Amino acid sequence: MSHLTQLGSKGTEYPTDYAPSVLETFDNQHPDNDYFVKFNCPEFTSLCPITAQPDFATIYISYVPNLKMVESKSLKLYLFSFRNHGDFHEDCMNKIMKDLVALMQPKYLEVWGKFTPRGGISIDPYVNYGEKNTPWEQVAWERLTQHDLYPEKVANR
Repeated sequence: MSHLTQLGSKGTEYPTDYAPSVLETFDNQHPDNDYFVKFNCPEFTSLCPITAQPDFATIYISYVPNLKMVESKSLKLYLFSFRNHGDFHEDCMNKIMKDLVALMQPKYLEVWGKFTPRGGISIDPYVNYGEKNTPWEQVAWERLTQHDLYPEKVANR
């Protein structure tokens, strides 16, 4: 685990803009098992690319690991790096998904952002990925087409 530079570091530096380079991985100790790993980030912040107003969201990241897994402190720093980054909600979620797929090559991965309303409307982009030519590709399609059949009542965001 000596390659993990963020975990246990007493001199943590927080990136000031979008920084996928802070992401780190470690080996999956159970590559023969299919299982979900879920991260919840209730304090995600990014900036509107037009107004520079802050946008706030809870981000849910779920994945089925293959050989590599994302180290959680590096993921926290990566998500923090969006704080001063200007992008639309949908773009942020797609970047997160693509960066994590490139980093880990998971069997399956999904990212769901639930943003607080601005101007009386909330936006909840959902993106996912399933490894090509495996059953996970079909799982991705099915979850994409059915992910929000029973939407929550948005009353307290």
